[in-house]
Amino acid sequence: MSALAFVELDGGKVKKSSLEAVTYASTVADDATAIVFGALEAGQTDLIGSAGASKVLHVTDEKLASPNIMAYASAIAEAMGAYDMLVLAKSSLGDPVSARVAIKINAALAANVSAVLSGDVAKTSIYTGKAFANTKLNGEKRVVSIKKNAVELKTDGGSAAVESFSPAIHDGDFKAKVTSTEKATGDVLLPEADIVVSGGRGLKGPENWAMIEELAKTLGAATACSKPVSDMDWRPHHEHVGQTGIKVSPTLYIAVGISGAIQHLAGVNSSKVIVVINKDPEAPFFKAADYGVVGDAFEVIPKLTEAIKAQQG
Repeated sequence: MSALAFVELDGGKVKKSSLEAVTYASTVADDATAIVFGALEAGQTDLIGSAGASKVLHVTDEKLASPNIMAYASAIAEAMGAYDMLVLAKSSLGDPVSARVAIKINAALAANVSAVLSGDVAKTSIYTGKAFANTKLNGEKRVVSIKKNAVELKTDGGSAAVESFSPAIHDGDFKAKVTSTEKATGDVLLPEADIVVSGGRGLKGPENWAMIEELAKTLGAATACSKPVSDMDWRPHHEHVGQTGIKVSPTLYIAVGISGAIQHLAGVNSSKVIVVINKDPEAPFFKAADYGVVGDAFEVIPKLTEAIKAQQG
């Protein structure tokens, strides 16, 4: 079986979640190819090769340089004539593209996949991560969108040959136009972060967020917040994590001053390790935590940050 992995870029750099999609493709298929749209920074094809791709289909047409759901779906569907499976990272771009490609090529679709395929069965996360379903993929073509950390990223693959790919351009795919784009800011973007430090109302006000930002910077982490915090404009809305916000799946999620309402847990329960810091020993979040610290965040966080800095040397 052959597989094609859709690789998303951020400023010319490959997103880590897309590298995981490449590794997933190389794990389930005998041969994995990546498809990339737009300009790549130097060394990025090496990363794609290391993740497991033997070839990169590079689309350089200027019309496809910026993300376009309809146009990308048409181009990928055209490329899928030579492949059995498409693998994408679950994202705001990957979700709609995967659905459209599946329709265009009459493929079986499994979304929110959390583990490597077992034969023709995909393990998918459902009910905001509270349960799993085994989804059987029927048919010759398959489309799989994977959650972050669904597979351990491969870094020892070989080099990938780069091949130019020029898909047909359909005017109908450009009827909708993007007039402006507002990007989330920060050293580490939340959806891609491997470590997330999140704060809640227990921090008492936006003026106290400096210690959260310092801990995040020390760990190389992204910052996040609970819904009440973003509703009060203490933090920007793109940092809101939860059922109605961004859903994250980092290796480490640190919750500071967050009670742990079910709506918040729905956005973070796919985290591999959850650490909760709260002065209320009865906070619901402790039931979902792997590690808990009962204490005042204003005392614990500065000490934790200094301890990490000392460990780092």
